[in-house]
Amino acid sequence: MNLAGLIAAHGYWALALGTFLEGETILVLAGVAAHRGYLDLRLVMLVAFAGSLTGDQFFFLMARRHAGWLTRRLEAWRGKVEAVHRHLERHQILIMLGFRFVYGIRVVTPVVIGLSRIPAARFAVCNALGAAVWAVAVAWGGYLLGNAVNVFLENARAAELAAFGLVAVLGLGLWLRRRRRR
Repeated sequence: MNLAGLIAAHGYWALALGTFLEGETILVLAGVAAHRGYLDLRLVMLVAFAGSLTGDQFFFLMARRHAGWLTRRLEAWRGKVEAVHRHLERHQILIMLGFRFVYGIRVVTPVVIGLSRIPAARFAVCNALGAAVWAVAVAWGGYLLGNAVNVFLENARAAELAAFGLVAVLGLGLWLRRRRRR
């Protein structure tokens, strides 16, 4: 199976899983793939929105349901938790709308919000709005980046798999590095 076939067969599922967890790198790649004609940009945006919304709601609800257990286990995230909590006290709506755009706090923020007294309905509305803006902006950015990739790969179709693989490996490496620091 060629690259186009692999992306068409598994791209949306990989995007859904990636955006459930964090997703910047995979969403940019999906935007580039949409530019190349392997995926549909509107569907990329929709899947990214659904994955991001679902993931962050999940982390919020887990924090609500398991607050005591989480509080004891979050020692490794103490600095990030305290920073998010301080900002959350001053800029509640802004934080809930924009946390996806701040590298390194994507997963911890819904957990901290879940541990706070912010009403679940308020978080759900802000989460949906933030996920929509994020999905459109990052997917569109990847789509525009696809133009640069086209220029770069103009006569190198065989290098496509290597380029996508390299970006995916770099993204995974950065994600693993960040996970080990926590």
